[in-house]
Amino acid sequence: MIFEILHIDACPNWIEAGKRLEDALTATGHGDTPVKYRLLAISNDAAQVSFAGSPTITLDGHDLFESGGRTTDLACRIYFTPTGLAGLPTTEQLIDAITSHE
Repeated sequence: MIFEILHIDACPNWIEAGKRLEDALTATGHGDTPVKYRLLAISNDAAQVSFAGSPTITLDGHDLFESGGRTTDLACRIYFTPTGLAGLPTTEQLIDAITSHE
């Protein structure tokens, strides 16, 4: 399993997304799985990956929260969470996404 956080500099949520992903990996028994981070600096970078805004969290190159909203715009992403719209998924949502892909 390869987890990667695709992000841009302008959206700081990628830092907390990484912490939550690491917590979710630990909770699902994958605490030794490394998390990679990829800075997307230009639109062409975003066109090469499954990017739906920053942060996009992928497992083996596929968006963990597939929305069909791929973009080459270097923009922030909005997630639907139990408490409303947010700039990143909750740890519980990450746990559910990981376990549904096992």
